[in-house]
Amino acid sequence: MQLVLASNSPRRQELLALLGLSFEVCPSSFHERPIAGWSPIQQVRHFALEKARSVARGQPQVLVLGGDTVIDLDGELLGKPVDLQDARAMLGRLAGRSHRVHTAVAVCHCERGIELMDVATATVEMKADVEYVYERYLATEESLGKAGAYAIQGLGVDLVERVEGDYTTVVGLPLKLVTRLLQSIGFPVPVRVEVLYERKPYANWSRFVG
Repeated sequence: MQLVLASNSPRRQELLALLGLSFEVCPSSFHERPIAGWSPIQQVRHFALEKARSVARGQPQVLVLGGDTVIDLDGELLGKPVDLQDARAMLGRLAGRSHRVHTAVAVCHCERGIELMDVATATVEMKADVEYVYERYLATEESLGKAGAYAIQGLGVDLVERVEGDYTTVVGLPLKLVTRLLQSIGFPVPVRVEVLYERKPYANWSRFVG
């Protein structure tokens, strides 16, 4: 069974490759538009499933994996900043507080009638707003294009105090969840995920427990 990743995210591609899987990349044409009244978890489930479905419909004979990640601050969804001013405002709201990161993973195979989806959640505690640290980070422009205006796998790690939960959830593809979903339909995963989590072979992973 051929596996297709419905994402052009380099981070999701890199994480999925850690499982030793052979896959092709076919970015989804689905456009994320938050639905009024929906919680962050409802939104992320919808986004991930529709991303996978949009690719699976065009390739009914392949197994499609889609994912989406959102930042949940007290029940409010924080998206990607539109510019550095917006990024500064987002980071100001997150500084010194905890927020949740939800990543949903969906697996679809139209021909076989497979449609599975689940969500992993991690809690991230940010460091207090020490102005020079946050301003120095904003100057790198890494905030742009990142949900919540930071990238934990990059320079944004310096803003993070601790992570409770699966680090790969925060990056954008929870590998334990991916493994469970694939194995539940008999799709082989070459790399033992327990060993992978012991080795932590991804940027900044080793800086966090769990």
